[in-house]
Amino acid sequence: MSIATGRPAPDFELSDQHGQTVRLADFAGRRNVLLVFYPLAFSGVCEGELTALRDGADDFRAADVQLLAVSVDSMFAHRVWADREGLEFPLLSDFWPHGAVASSYGVFDENRGVALRGTFLIDREGVIRWKVVNPISEPRDPATYHQAIAILGAAAPRP
Repeated sequence: MSIATGRPAPDFELSDQHGQTVRLADFAGRRNVLLVFYPLAFSGVCEGELTALRDGADDFRAADVQLLAVSVDSMFAHRVWADREGLEFPLLSDFWPHGAVASSYGVFDENRGVALRGTFLIDREGVIRWKVVNPISEPRDPATYHQAIAILGAAAPRP
């Protein structure tokens, strides 16, 4: 079962596709975070979801939301995929310990060894304000991200 809204988001430290360390705590007090777990790079549904995020990246930036995408793929696979698809936001490797971050959010499928399609909107204070979790085979609707961010923006105006 995934972590509940209203709870503090589990902190993590993962490498992005460039080998840079990214910590959730780095955004505390500065930016909201849209944390998007996906099963695997180079798969059709994941490609569609992440390219939709890529195409809407300006909207996320304008709303002061940092996109972070996480899968169990290696940093090297993420780099090739990011370059091929023009994905400029961080693709984080939950490779080892295998799926530990996805597990901490309650979206790791132990039988398949990959993350479910879980998305968490985390506010500047590090609290999960909205989430959606879909099975591996069911894509998420990116329009719901924008609706959630609009609600967050109305509830927590920027200082």
